[in-house]
Amino acid sequence: MPTLLVVGPRLPGLLGPAAWQALAAAPAVHALPGAAATAAVLREAGVAVLDATDATAAGPDDVVLLTAEEAGDAPVVVAAPEPAGARLLDVVAVMDRLRSPGGCPWDAEQTHASLRRYLLEEAHEAYDAITDEDPVAMREELGDVLLQVVFHARVAAESPTGFDVDDVAGELVDKLVRRHPHVFGDAGPKDVAGVEAGWEEIKRKEKQRRSPTEGVSTTQSAAAWGAALVSRARRAGLPTPPPAGLDAPDQAALGEHLLGVVSAAADRGWDVEDALRSAVRRYAAELDAAAQS
Repeated sequence: MPTLLVVGPRLPGLLGPAAWQALAAAPAVHALPGAAATAAVLREAGVAVLDATDATAAGPDDVVLLTAEEAGDAPVVVAAPEPAGARLLDVVAVMDRLRSPGGCPWDAEQTHASLRRYLLEEAHEAYDAITDEDPVAMREELGDVLLQVVFHARVAAESPTGFDVDDVAGELVDKLVRRHPHVFGDAGPKDVAGVEAGWEEIKRKEKQRRSPTEGVSTTQSAAAWGAALVSRARRAGLPTPPPAGLDAPDQAALGEHLLGVVSAAADRGWDVEDALRSAVRRYAAELDAAAQS
């Protein structure tokens, strides 16, 4: 019986040592239709590959390239397993199909502007799933966040001056490596405090920010915006708002207190979000002024 060599559908040139040994020892190599992409890669590498519709024409010492579906229950020599993340290629392929002629008319007409609200919605839903510690919902919602990343990258790729998903991934990899010199460089091991200090120094050099508030999103909730500014001010040695009295013994009690503040404000017809946003906006202006003085 010939050696059956299963190949993956996404990375046709990926073969393990056992696969290459089998190919080198085989008098002939046959490829079933599902393995056409791998056959093409092997031919480019100088390996003679015969096209076949089934394995019956192969000799007992030959190798037959085929997919797992084509192999069925027959014993096989499994090629190198696909690496973690291989199915991300399927996400990109599906998005390409949706945006290409003959795909989905709704997907085809979307723009960065029309999609931006979905990015926030999906991020909030993923946040809820994480808060609920629901792994099933978390998996689904993180997939929806991933969709938004791939969608925006595809929209950008269609612009003459845009970028594509590989540019997004490449920039992320470069940033992760650059910001972890204690892992990928020779900076040496550090504790958490040292790592955080190193991050701040690296980001300071990278961003060349002109003010302490630059780069902090103003569209997030007022509480998150204010917390980000206070955190950045502390790291930079800039003034922070005087802390209010806080009698709550834990975070749960703090939440109840804040909910009471919301209720009291509503009774007076006040909008807590607007009030806090106005205060944070004033604090941001004070931070910029303090940094320039």
